[in-house]
This record gives sequence, C-alpha cells and structure tokens, in this order.
Amino acid sequence: MESHTSFPVLSPFIAKYPRASSSLVQAYNDIVYAQQWNDVEVIDLESCSRGAIKGKKAGTEETLYVVPCALAETLSFAWLQDAFAQLFPKPSSADTSETSTPADSTTPFLYLAITSQDASIVYYKLSKGIVKPPV
Repeated sequence: MESHTSFPVLSPFIAKYPRASSSLVQAYNDIVYAQQWNDVEVIDLESCSRGAIKGKKAGTEETLYVVPCALAETLSFAWLQDAFAQLFPKPSSADTSETSTPADSTTPFLYLAITSQDASIVYYKLSKGIVKPPV
C-alpha cells in the first residue's frame, strides 16, 4: 500500500480512521484515476470519523463532495446530518444580509460512495431535506 501513488495523500486519514480506510482508498482511487476529477483533496470529516473527498468532475467547475462508506456499515440519519453540517456549514448572520443569488439558493447535496469487498462502488446522490426532482 505504501508504494501506491495515492498513499501520501491518504496516509493521515488511514492512520486516523482505520475502520473507514478501505472505503476511502477505493473511492479516492476511483475518483482520481478512473473518473479523473480535478482539484481533488481529502478533507477531515471528524463528525463521521472518516475522510471525505472534495473535487470537481472533469469539464465542470462545481465543487462536489463524496463521503465513502462500506456496504456493511450501518448509517443513521444523524450521521448523514452530521456530514451535511460539516460539509455545508450554515452561513453566519453577516453572510445572510447580502443579496443571495440563485446559485446560492441551490439545495446542498453530497455523494455517498458505497463500497464493497469485491471492489464495486455505487454513488448515491443525497440532498439535504426534501427536494423536488427536475422535470
């Protein structure tokens, strides 16, 4: 593992969150090497005891967040709410006094990367709250 090109980036999170490390490694390698996202970085998602991935899909400028987890893990709504709270903190009162643009009013979302032992990975797009599907 130490010889893999992603190890220097992932090693702090592998050491800090060993139970979530296999999902992080699998999702990170898929996003960086298979999907070839840009500006990829791993951020500490302390509230969920794991690293999360931040980056931009190739050809887009939208910053996206991916929270990896294993198929065998049990997740709760509180766990998901903690992830949203840390990734999308509420703006302070000074920030809300400015005029908001339509881009600011979009509902925050993240991708839950569910990994399995056979190296398959499924991404679920989760939004905060109830969101009307696009027409």
